[in-house]
Parts: sequence; C-alpha cells; structure tokens
Amino acid sequence: MKTKSWLLTGAAVGLMALAAAAPAEAASKKSTAAAQAAEIEALKEQVRLLTQRLDAQEAAQQQTQATAVQAQATAQEAKAAQESAAQDIENIPSQVNMAVAAIPKPKKTWAEDTKVSGRMYFDLSNVEAKNNGTKTTPSGTGFDIKRFYVGIDHKFNDTWSANVTTDFQYSSAISATEVYIKKAYLEAKVNPYLTVDFGSTDLPWVPYAEGIYGYRHIENTLIDRTKFGTSADWGVHAKGTLPGGIVSYQVSVINGAGYKAPLRSKGMDVEGRVSAKLDKINLAIGGYSGKLGKDTQGATTYHTANRFDALAAYVDPKFRVGVEYFAAEDWSNVATVASDKSDGYSLFGSYNFTDKISAFGRYDYVKPNKDTASNKKDSYFNIGVQYEPTKIVDLALVYKRDQVEHGTLSTSNGTIGGSNKGTYDEIGLFGQLRW
Repeated sequence: MKTKSWLLTGAAVGLMALAAAAPAEAASKKSTAAAQAAEIEALKEQVRLLTQRLDAQEAAQQQTQATAVQAQATAQEAKAAQESAAQDIENIPSQVNMAVAAIPKPKKTWAEDTKVSGRMYFDLSNVEAKNNGTKTTPSGTGFDIKRFYVGIDHKFNDTWSANVTTDFQYSSAISATEVYIKKAYLEAKVNPYLTVDFGSTDLPWVPYAEGIYGYRHIENTLIDRTKFGTSADWGVHAKGTLPGGIVSYQVSVINGAGYKAPLRSKGMDVEGRVSAKLDKINLAIGGYSGKLGKDTQGATTYHTANRFDALAAYVDPKFRVGVEYFAAEDWSNVATVASDKSDGYSLFGSYNFTDKISAFGRYDYVKPNKDTASNKKDSYFNIGVQYEPTKIVDLALVYKRDQVEHGTLSTSNGTIGGSNKGTYDEIGLFGQLRW
C-alpha cells in the first residue's frame, strides 16, 4: 500500500509540473503544444497501467495472507482433533475396566480357592549294612519311595485357611505301606506379624533347617536323622516375621509324641525358634522342653527332655555353606532313672555350576549317650552331584556312609551299629518330584 501511494504521488507531481510549464511553453512555442499533450496522455496511461498492476499485486498479497490464515486455522483444528483422539485412546483402558467391572461376576467355586500339592522322595540304590563286619538287612539293591506327601490347601478368606497333608511310607516292621496325616490344621492370619495354626503342622526347627540345607530328598537333617527331633506335631503354633523382615519366629505348644501319635498326656511340650536373615547370612537358635508324650496317665517319668539348637549359614544363588548344632539332655531318658546328655553337629555345603547342575556334601558327628555310653559315636557323610532336568524334578548321584561305634543308634536309615561297629553304605540315584 505504501509503495502504491508513493508511485501515485510521484505521477501526480509530474503531471502538475507539466501543467505548470505548459502555458509558458505555449506562449513561446505553440508548435510543441500538440506534442506535450500527447506526452501527457501517454503518461496518464502509464499511471493507469501502474495502478492496475499495483491493485493486482495488492489483491494477490491479500489472497496469500487469507490462504495462510486459513491454513493455520486448519492446522490448529487438526492438532485439536489429534489431541482429542489421543485423549480418547488414553481413556479406553479405564472405560474397558469400568465396563468389565460392571459385568456381573460368577460366584467363586470351592475349587478356585483350593490348591493341591505333592512331593515324593525316591531312590534306586544299593545298600550294604554291616554289624561287626557281617552283612545285615537292609543290604541289597532296589527302588524305594522314602516319602510321598499329598497336600490340599483351602483358603476361606483373607484370614482363615486350612490344610490337610498325607504322608505315605513303607514300614518294614509290618511289611506294608502306611498312610499318616502329617498335617491337618486350621490357620488364622491375625496380622502381618502373627499367624496361628491349630492342629498338626511344621514344627519350628526341623523344617527351617531343611529349608537352609536344601537337600532333604537326599537325607533328613541332623536331629531328624538321629531321632532327636521331628518335623511336625499336634498342638497350637504361633509364627511370623517381625517388622523390617529380618527376624522371624515360631513357638509351638504340642503333644510331644510326633504327628504319627496324637496322644493325650498330663502336660504339653514347647518348641521354639528365633531366626534372622541378614542379606545372605542366616542365623537361628531354638529349643525344646517337655516329656515327649511319655507322661500319660499311670506312667512314671523321671526327667524332662531338653534340647538346644543353633544354626549359621551363608546362602547364595551360586553356593551355600552352613553348620547346625544341638545339645540335648535326657532325650531318651524321660522314663528312666538314669540321666544322660547328647550333642552333635552337621557341616554342609553345595555349589551350583549352572542353574541345573550342582555338587553337594555333608558331614555329621553325634555323641548320642555322653553319660551312659561315652564311647558311642555316630559319624555320617554324603557326597553327590545333582541335575535338575525341569523345575519339578531333581535327580542326584549320591554316595552316603553312616558308621556307629560301640553301640547302636536309631536313624532315618534304620538301626545302625553293633557291640563294636556297625556301618551303612549306600550308593545310587536319589531324587524328588514336587508340584
């Protein structure tokens, strides 16, 4: 617009100048009037053409500006539409969740809150048992299922649940398979730090030690192997983990005769454990006190069985190493006049070469009768290599040896020993199946 105004102004000034000079020139030079008039007309025509051109340029510029404004408006509309679509997409999950939540849900069936689990310990091995150098039973080769547990667990709500676990085992005493109820309890989760079980369930020490050891399918842990403790009993059990997740505990008030004999006696026994997990270090102490179910009506007892337990272990995904110790008083002498003491320890370790292949070993030493048979001692070891073909199966090649000197000892592998020495050697394939 400014350019057009300047051009028109210049043209007008030129015309005025020519008009002012025309009379003077007409007076002196009348012969050139016609030529000047022609030049003025030509100049007017140039101004007209220039005006048209400037008008056309101005119109084109206005059209370009209008197009740019329209394009900007279109872009803003497209951006708004895109943002709206993105918001709609973002809202889809919540809308779907609301729609799904609005669908009436079928009532839960009993089976949905019920789980079935199982575990089997088995072996295919050769046993050579000797009493003072002479072979005795159970020497020979064969397949054996040491334990077969089937468990049913049902959850009633967030507080109450129940469990029943059966225990199948072969008894050489009656040459038949026996079925026991190992666990049968009602559980109440009172709060995050306290759970109470009513019935037969895991005791504080043996199952804890089994979890640290990691090779229960090869052999029972120290006090379970030598019959200075058991894994489950009937009673009331309180357990939990304290705030911070480091310290855990369990206290059980029990009948005392083990889960296979839910007997009634004059009093109840107590077993307890306090343990701590500091990163990869596991520490625990525990104890037992009671009559072991022997103080039934009409029976005479002279002593109370007591046991102290301790365990320290380092457990890493690559390897583990640990030691378990116990000391007992009158464990086998509750109903005898004589008093006695016992103690022993177990050293164990394992190394994982891969997530499927590991090597392990263990050594136990026990003095079962320090007062009444001070020369009697039990030494046991096992060594082996394990392969895990799948998460529910473990297979291990194992050699184990148990030797009892100057007497006999009842163990998880039978009664071993003799007046001088008894040995138990076993080699074979051991394994477990669990689901």
